[in-house]
Amino acid sequence: MFFCRPCVNLTAGVYNRFFTSSIVVITCLLFALPVCLSPLICSSSTYNKTYVFNAKTAKLISHHKVEINQNFPKEGWVEEDPKEIIQSVYECMERTCEKLQQLNIDISNIKGGTVRRPWFWDKETGEPLYNAIVWLDLRTQSTVERLINKAPGKNKNHLKHKTGLPISTYFSAVKLRWLLDNVDEVRQAVMSERALFGTVDSWIIWCLTGGRNGGVHCTDVTNASRTMLFNIHTMDWDPELYRPACYALEGSVAIAGAVVRWLKDNMGIVQSSSEIEKLAAAAGTSYGCYFVPAFSGLYAPYWEPSARGIICGLTQFTNRNHLAFAALEAVCFQTREILDAMNLDSGIPLTQLQVDGGMTSNRLLMQLQADILCMPVVRPTMSETTALGAAMAAGAAEGVDVWSLSPGHLPQVMCEKYEPQINCEGTSSSFTINQGSQTCGPGAKCSNPACGMNLQSAKIPQSRLSKSF
Repeated sequence: MFFCRPCVNLTAGVYNRFFTSSIVVITCLLFALPVCLSPLICSSSTYNKTYVFNAKTAKLISHHKVEINQNFPKEGWVEEDPKEIIQSVYECMERTCEKLQQLNIDISNIKGGTVRRPWFWDKETGEPLYNAIVWLDLRTQSTVERLINKAPGKNKNHLKHKTGLPISTYFSAVKLRWLLDNVDEVRQAVMSERALFGTVDSWIIWCLTGGRNGGVHCTDVTNASRTMLFNIHTMDWDPELYRPACYALEGSVAIAGAVVRWLKDNMGIVQSSSEIEKLAAAAGTSYGCYFVPAFSGLYAPYWEPSARGIICGLTQFTNRNHLAFAALEAVCFQTREILDAMNLDSGIPLTQLQVDGGMTSNRLLMQLQADILCMPVVRPTMSETTALGAAMAAGAAEGVDVWSLSPGHLPQVMCEKYEPQINCEGTSSSFTINQGSQTCGPGAKCSNPACGMNLQSAKIPQSRLSKSF
């Protein structure tokens, strides 16, 4: 079995340049750490997207997206087809090039225009050995429990001093263990030294750099640090000392935008995701209804994989508008829990929240977030800042130099600020009730008076976040 080479110097060895003059082209699979190649690729469990930015103004010139299909073979299992992922990357790149030509942008200078879900593939045939297991998949819960039981004091943070991560179904190592234990094709390929392992960035890089004909098998330290197999102090798979590293606290929420997709696809409440804002605005309140979208357990700050989703506080008056409002509130409540935990860990209270991503186009959600946090929420008018950041990093790479990261040369990005508009004491009361619903499950006593189940709310301990490089 071969692990990816973690490249620390991302401007050498990992990135191939894909640009024309002051234009940087970036292909993104949303919500994951950026990996630069030809063009730039990130990963997500929802869409593949392609962006074109102007390196002088940071203006988004064009973009294209393709939705990724997910399979649910069993309850708690979530998979994606690696072949579909790479084909959608090709489609995004082709459509982007077509749009560039329509804008009369010369793409003749683009060189090598070939194009955090872990899986194995066969380096000799180039075929995936199993579907990609999505990060919110729960099939590894028993593996996690077994590892925790073996740890001294049954401490789920036993490896945190090396990896920066708790032992959780969220991370790649336990999915790797499950594949080795349960998939014969994977086991046989490992025994015969044909198996390559990596997250989606590794798969795409390998495919785009030749595949079985000399494809590069690598990743970067940021993606590697989420596998639970990477030492964040040595920044390698082994203990060789490299250099001091800087870390950021990260709080992972399993379900945010996916709750809207669930209301659309599973419940049929809306026909499109954009309708949620209209429904929620029509209600203006959840009317005492609370939604805990723990479809795949609860991540930070609880790290409780056995938790399940609930909707409580329902009355005969409750309608789909109230459910839509409660779903948006749930996203905001989860964000507040993360920030409260960060305040405990760092001792540095946040003064404003800067947001990005697809959900930030929902203005009602942004105002709700400001109200629930009791602090301003700042949203850039161009919401896909993950893609912009990756494009800037590629444009600033050594040998490319079309984008200066000097503070004096960075373009101004227009933003909207949402100020809290309600009494913070009332918000805190609703937040406390929502917290009481978070750990509803058999045999507990809930502190939420709106919940009809006898459940006990969990007390959140300090230091329940993970570290990212």
